[in-house]
Amino acid sequence: MKTALTIAGSDPSGGAGIQADIKTMTANGVYAMSAITALTVQNTMGVTEIMNVTPEFLGKQLDSIFTDIYPDAIKIGMVSSAELIEIISEKLNFYNAKNIVVDPVMVATSGSRLLEEDAMETLKKCLFRQAVLLTPNIPEASILSGISITTKEDMIKAAKIISEEYECAVLCKGGHGLNDANDLLYHNHKYRWFIGERIDNKNTHGTGCTLSSAITVGLAQGIDLETSIQLAKDYISGALKAMLDLGKGEGPLNHIWNISKNK
Repeated sequence: MKTALTIAGSDPSGGAGIQADIKTMTANGVYAMSAITALTVQNTMGVTEIMNVTPEFLGKQLDSIFTDIYPDAIKIGMVSSAELIEIISEKLNFYNAKNIVVDPVMVATSGSRLLEEDAMETLKKCLFRQAVLLTPNIPEASILSGISITTKEDMIKAAKIISEEYECAVLCKGGHGLNDANDLLYHNHKYRWFIGERIDNKNTHGTGCTLSSAITVGLAQGIDLETSIQLAKDYISGALKAMLDLGKGEGPLNHIWNISKNK
């Protein structure tokens, strides 16, 4: 069995963070492992508190994983402090980690800020240059590229800027009123649109975490990047179409829709 590691924060409501990642990885046939960067107090209505683990403790988590069950691919989600980013980068370098997908989580769907101000430069300097793929949404891509994104041409321009700056592939995710369900991959000086199905479902908590984890699954299984993205989008569509409706705010996806369907 192929293996995948998620390095991210915990969501006690189960819709985002490592809980969403583990469900996604398991539902798509790889063995999931996790290193927790932070405990959060959150639910479908928002994030109210974050408690980071210490860099030393995070480092020991990563040591315990890499020295025992070496991951075939790695997804990195919420890492809110510069010190935690540095220890992750150090350990990934030390263990020669491969197939790294970075979801540059800056702000939660609910609007809560998840990245400390001083951590941005460290994230760009360290982890971005180790990644094979970055998966920013439109607000994140705007911050990283330094340009305003209001059209699909802006998405292409922003993805190109980010990709060439950090020498990795960039998947600029549609949404926020622009190209909903359509994502733009910029890779090796070329771009490709991935056209998705617009599904009328208000429950989208953890969609970004889920997409990046599903892409990581494909890479862990030895599938090429573009096919991994397409398979991940198909999985997301199914999880949204399942119309799970839990919680009082933006509810989670049905991460096991494909398992339930096969029964």
